[in-house]
Amino acid sequence: MNVGTRRRRLARSVGEAVRPARLLLVGKTALAVGLAWTIAPQMPGVVDEYPYYAPLGALVSMYPTLLGSVRSSLQTLSGLATGIALATVVVLTIGPNWWTIPLVIGLAMLVSGTGWFGIGREYVPMAALFVLLIGGRNADEYSLGYLVQMGIGVAVGLIVNAVFAPAPLLGATATRVEGFRAQLAQHLHDIGDAVSESWPPAHEQWAADAATLADTTAELRAAASEADESRRGNVRARGRRAESDRIHDELGRLDRIAHLIRDISDATADTIWDRPGALSLDPALPDPLAAACHAVANAVAYGSPSSAEGHRLRGHAARAIRLLLERVDDRTIDARRSMGTGVLTAMHLRRILLVDGTRQAG
Repeated sequence: MNVGTRRRRLARSVGEAVRPARLLLVGKTALAVGLAWTIAPQMPGVVDEYPYYAPLGALVSMYPTLLGSVRSSLQTLSGLATGIALATVVVLTIGPNWWTIPLVIGLAMLVSGTGWFGIGREYVPMAALFVLLIGGRNADEYSLGYLVQMGIGVAVGLIVNAVFAPAPLLGATATRVEGFRAQLAQHLHDIGDAVSESWPPAHEQWAADAATLADTTAELRAAASEADESRRGNVRARGRRAESDRIHDELGRLDRIAHLIRDISDATADTIWDRPGALSLDPALPDPLAAACHAVANAVAYGSPSSAEGHRLRGHAARAIRLLLERVDDRTIDARRSMGTGVLTAMHLRRILLVDGTRQAG
């Protein structure tokens, strides 16, 4: 991994940590933990002897989305209750010793692997171990305090998350998807620059960046799914279903375009560096091929095919592709050879323009 790639990944990581939605979650988590710690000592009976579990409950209940908070909270409490139940059986019968403790923990690990508890699976063996080792002879009181205080913390976390309902992540996701559109357009520009340089090109970053397009698509699909979840149960997301549908439609188009661009990039890189299986590139094709790449890149970057400017850019791109195809046809007849990078690139550029043309206005 080169220095430029590492810097970009570092900048992206820092950007993710300080984006508004994340900062809101940070603030709500701190508030929930503080409230839980304040309330915990006020509980009656032996429960107030274990106040430190309430902040933990608040912490595990916090999630970027309301639905995610409810789900993670229920899964955590289910995992805790199951682990406590397994340990209680031993406490009430044989008692914790050198062989019952590992037996219970092994059984708890086995149960946690069923997939029933989601993110709460880690708390099954943890709760069992705490009850056996820390609870000791007072395992019943410890179990009650542990579970109740965790429940109090979870309840506080859910209330805080509901009162300060997170904004749906649709806007941020749409911005990231548009950023991906710009990235794809820039990659086409880079390919156009590469084929028009003296060979081999002085820079190779464009070829390395092609491999990251699939990773970016996967990240955006995960972000779109999280944005969908952020709508569910959120009063601030009413009436925004259409916006979510547009994001998924746009991402689907860009994913198809990314596949085509990767094919162009791989074929071009094979040709430039004479890799195994490389297709030839006729010396007469680099100029019209580069022009077509730049024209299609401009159309992709602008989007909005129904607008006047979008229509003009698409028309210019279509003409550039037509000129490339005419040159390919001429050279195919002259050279008596049909296969080559120019043919593949022309076909894929035309397909990119067709795929992007299905993008809805607005």
